[in-house]
Amino acid sequence: MAATKARSPGGTPLDLDADAQALQAAVAELVRVYQFRDRDRICCHDISVTQCYALETLVDAGPMRLGALAERLFLDKSTTSRVVTALIRKKYVEQRQDDTDARASVLRVTASGRRLHGRITEDLVTQQKALLADLPAEIRHGVIQTIQRLARAADVRFRSGVSVASSGACCEPGEAGSCD
Repeated sequence: MAATKARSPGGTPLDLDADAQALQAAVAELVRVYQFRDRDRICCHDISVTQCYALETLVDAGPMRLGALAERLFLDKSTTSRVVTALIRKKYVEQRQDDTDARASVLRVTASGRRLHGRITEDLVTQQKALLADLPAEIRHGVIQTIQRLARAADVRFRSGVSVASSGACCEPGEAGSCD
């Protein structure tokens, strides 16, 4: 039995493949624009975008070990270590002995780091307000909820080990056509 395709009010087919392609294009464009915006806005505060993500993670989630931070940032431990070393040197983060395990250390945001995070967040929120100003409240709320839901779903899929490209297009390390 052939599946029938629903049609939009304009008569175009509403199928999952077309929606997935449209979502891919929209997300790619949004990420591209935000990466440039973030680089330009965040770097003027004397930290890189990656350092800002690390700082934000520590502010939002609280003190944690390097391995936990690396996992949250989707970075390897050596890259995360370099990011954290720069934040420690700039006195935005401190590394202290873990209270539960004397062999381990925990990363914590300093007061200076919290102030910097606040300034960066305020700057970025001001830009978001300008983007949202012309949209009706119900659309603003819908956009926010949709982006949050997509981010959570993507995060769950990625962390569970399910490839976002489950078609096999991108792959396991070492496989032919792999992305490494």
